[in-house]
Amino acid sequence: MGTSLPARRRLARRRLERTGDTLYRDALAAFGMSVAAALGIVAAESAKLAAPALRRFGIAFVGSTQWDPTADRFGALPFLAGTVLTSAEALALALPVGLGAAIFLSEMAPARLRAMVRFPIEMLAAIPSVIVGLWGLFVLAPIMRTRVEPLLARTGLPILSGTPVGVGLLAAGVVLAVMVLPTLTSLSLDVVGAVDRAQREGLYALGATRWEVIRRGVLPAAKSGLFGATVLALGRALGETMAVAMVVGNSPDMPHSLLATGGTLASVIANEFTEAVSDLHEAALAELGLVLLALTLLLSIGGRLLLRRSVR
Repeated sequence: MGTSLPARRRLARRRLERTGDTLYRDALAAFGMSVAAALGIVAAESAKLAAPALRRFGIAFVGSTQWDPTADRFGALPFLAGTVLTSAEALALALPVGLGAAIFLSEMAPARLRAMVRFPIEMLAAIPSVIVGLWGLFVLAPIMRTRVEPLLARTGLPILSGTPVGVGLLAAGVVLAVMVLPTLTSLSLDVVGAVDRAQREGLYALGATRWEVIRRGVLPAAKSGLFGATVLALGRALGETMAVAMVVGNSPDMPHSLLATGGTLASVIANEFTEAVSDLHEAALAELGLVLLALTLLLSIGGRLLLRRSVR
């Protein structure tokens, strides 16, 4: 006895659905692999361009403090130190403000105020970096030179010693903090707002205060999301170019203070790549790009491992 027509149609429909699921899964896998392939292509092309510098300097390039294009002497350590210092400063300034604003808007502010404040925050993230750099050069730098840096220099701390000039690592860190703050605040607000409301209500029912609900209920539940927002903000700080190049001072010397001028990996590439005086100079700039790529990957992988360990 043969299969009825409705049964055959249902069987054909199930086969078609399974085929569609397989194609959909394979397409998503291909899209995911394309991201890794794009990263590999960028790294391979950068390594190809940096090959002369890699053969000439090797791993010593990362630890060398010399940067003299006229003598073909190149080292990444001053710019690596400048990148780490400015990014750490930006994160130290932006993280408390961004996280505090997200907690206030999500847990304490009225809904109308939250809607009024959130739109300007998201609009700030869309401001071009060159505009922020102009603000830093013509507005922030004079304030730093006449008011902030003289006050910091009087503390006597070695990291805050030097002549106040307005531009330098300190100003670059403040500009970076302004740039990453909208991203950090907006993402943190989404993460904190996504915490299950029942978790809050359960703690309130047990007699917890508002601060205890935030500290014991909201923040632990949002830990992984907040960490992801911090990593994204740090990634933008590490790779920011134009705004930093306008206020960091662009000095190839090893930084000895936050008040000193310096450079970052991204800013020196932007400033010198079109004016490279030799093929080796161009290769050294490409190797700086490889160092920046490796630094970003190491920080992301290390951060994920720390988060996984803390959650476990």
